[in-house]
Amino acid sequence: MEYPSKLIEEAVNEVAKLPGIGKKTALRLVLHLVKENENRTTLLTEALRNLRTNIRFCRICHTISDNDECSICRSHRRDRSMVCVVEESQDVMAIENTSQYTGLYHVLGGVISPMNGVGPNELKIETLIDRIDRAAGEVKEVILALSPTMEGDTTAFYLHKKLNPFAIRISSIARGIQVGGNLEYTDEVTLGRSITGRTLFN
Repeated sequence: MEYPSKLIEEAVNEVAKLPGIGKKTALRLVLHLVKENENRTTLLTEALRNLRTNIRFCRICHTISDNDECSICRSHRRDRSMVCVVEESQDVMAIENTSQYTGLYHVLGGVISPMNGVGPNELKIETLIDRIDRAAGEVKEVILALSPTMEGDTTAFYLHKKLNPFAIRISSIARGIQVGGNLEYTDEVTLGRSITGRTLFN
């Protein structure tokens, strides 16, 4: 693709590195920014810089947060007897949007995937085990809300083995979700029903 400006080409190449955005979409976005008022482009630049500089991860559940502890972990209204284990922060957002779950979360930061060089040590599994151990019986149920993929199932089986010694209920979300799909793209009704219709993990 020929570009009228080296600056346009550089911007397009960077935007095209974002997931789900090809060169044509990137070009359309860049040209839109060029036509926008300079103040609006500056606001976007500042917001992205501020994001990278100040974003944190909750020290308890590891979800994206503005503070050392996220609003969910700090809330006294949440049911502390349940911990829902998910892959990424966007899964927390997806489940929260269903308004069907009132417990706490634990974000693993991915799933076990030997093909991609991701083992249990690369995930937030030990902090989950420590968290359940330190809860001293407060946690009654751990919900494994992982994507129904081979890697998600492998991770779920590994977690089940690690959590088995604890006197807790281990459940998994109902399989109303498409096999091979991601929670992030599942509609809220299906996801909500999967949470409320969860089953014992075995």
